[in-house]
Amino acid sequence: MRERGRTRRLLGLGARTGGALLKTRLGGQADWRALGEALFEGLSELKGPAMKLAQIMSQWDDLLPPDLANELARLQRQAEPMPWPRIREALVLQYGDINKHFSQIEERPFASASMGQVHKAITLAGETVVLKVQYPGLADVLESDLKQVKRIMSLGRWFKVPQARLDALFEELAAGLREELDYHAEAQALARYRERYQDNPQLVIPEPLFELSGQHVLAMRYVGGTPLRDLESTDDATRQKVAVALADWITEELFTYGELHADPHAGNFAADAEGRLVIYDFGAVIPVPEARLKAMMQLLDATLAQDPMAMDDALMKMGGRQGQGAPLALYRESAECVSPLFAPGEQDFSDVRVHRRLRELTPKVWAAMDRLQPPADTLLLSRALNGHYWNLVRLKARLDMHTRTEPLLAWARTP
Repeated sequence: MRERGRTRRLLGLGARTGGALLKTRLGGQADWRALGEALFEGLSELKGPAMKLAQIMSQWDDLLPPDLANELARLQRQAEPMPWPRIREALVLQYGDINKHFSQIEERPFASASMGQVHKAITLAGETVVLKVQYPGLADVLESDLKQVKRIMSLGRWFKVPQARLDALFEELAAGLREELDYHAEAQALARYRERYQDNPQLVIPEPLFELSGQHVLAMRYVGGTPLRDLESTDDATRQKVAVALADWITEELFTYGELHADPHAGNFAADAEGRLVIYDFGAVIPVPEARLKAMMQLLDATLAQDPMAMDDALMKMGGRQGQGAPLALYRESAECVSPLFAPGEQDFSDVRVHRRLRELTPKVWAAMDRLQPPADTLLLSRALNGHYWNLVRLKARLDMHTRTEPLLAWARTP
């Protein structure tokens, strides 16, 4: 990866994005689809931190212009793979003579992402495995790329986000990306999760193959399945079974183990032939301190009570609001949007009325950004929970969230 050329292209994409934002801020109409297409084409080829940031943005599709969100979402499922000769370089770097380990490696990947891509292979013993291959040279250009991403993120100042907060958000993003390059840590996470959920009949987690894994390649036993994004057209019973497994798993992760899978894009999940939830990627697992979790549940409690003053108090404690003048009317509207999902009984996550109301709130949220700021230490947690929510939407989940959350809210109320 040639650093100078990458820097030029990233700066160009950043300038184009900034131009579109400036145009809308001055009252004009930006061509969001054209911008999205340019970002898709450029970031799909460049890979790395900027593509990861765009994938994160695409998961907040209730906050982005629809045309831009749709184009960025393609980065989660249609990103152009890196050519095989470059991937082979990484495999040779890891294994030396590839033929001493594998009888066959499929040159076309069946998954490609921001930091690496996945190839199916057959060992000399005849076992089918998958190889998650880190893009060659990515570690060398990571810090340079991050500098350009930081420049792009500085556009947030146009929306009254303080520089100190942008810096804090950037540092959390950068730390997460550096961790994703650590394939040894991901192999350990896979092993830990397999042991943790070995008796759960609804979850399947691939087994890491430590003898074939290293700094540049993570090897796992092959587990087939239908990707979550392709389950939207499958039968309702399968979708509901997967949705319940996903919701149960997220809850147990947070409230029992104090961790959360923080890369929730749909390509990381699937359903196997028995309708079990398959979880493929553990490159981003974050700790969730009890105090942070309790604070977020207290905010939810105030939201469901439709108590704007309590919502403001909870946000102040979390560091999510500053300045003078609580936007109480915005709090009330937000509570009215969210509360129906937590009403007693089964609620339909595919109810478009909820998403429409949330999208209608977006301009008001941006207008209040001088007082509302995302707490830096909850950036990845909030983004992950938002992504898991949209996965439940894709599954058209029907869940009784009232029954699920009542004991958790009671826990949050305790001193």
